[in-house]
Amino acid sequence: MTMLAPIKEIANSLERIYPGCILESSEKDITVKKESLFQVASYLKNTAGLEFNYLNFITAVDYPGYFMLVYNLVSLTNNLNITFKTRCDDKANPSVPSVVSLWKGADLQEREIYDLMGIGFENHPNLKRIVLWDGFEGHPLRKDFKL
Repeated sequence: MTMLAPIKEIANSLERIYPGCILESSEKDITVKKESLFQVASYLKNTAGLEFNYLNFITAVDYPGYFMLVYNLVSLTNNLNITFKTRCDDKANPSVPSVVSLWKGADLQEREIYDLMGIGFENHPNLKRIVLWDGFEGHPLRKDFKL
């Protein structure tokens, strides 16, 4: 079983290195600005003592007015676990930076989110539908999806 990472310490370090990148933090997770998402993810993966080298999952939640993307990382080296989030306020044309270049396991997960929720991932190497066919209209996991 992995232990929770020291979130407050990590949040303080992130804020010191990338001022303004944190929207909020608690004892359980950190919410970062989507513009800082890739920098924060890279810091979490490549910083000695953290080394979150395994992307456990990415998921998206449809809230009224915005999407929330949730990332769960594990440091196999240090037996740590962290969850960080980012908001995507533009529901008409949602997009966030891709983390495929950091964790290859993000490839299929980002494609699934794109397919079912309609959230784009900037700089994804092969962003296309993975579950539904190309001609399918809409994104069925959105709350506004009509059958």
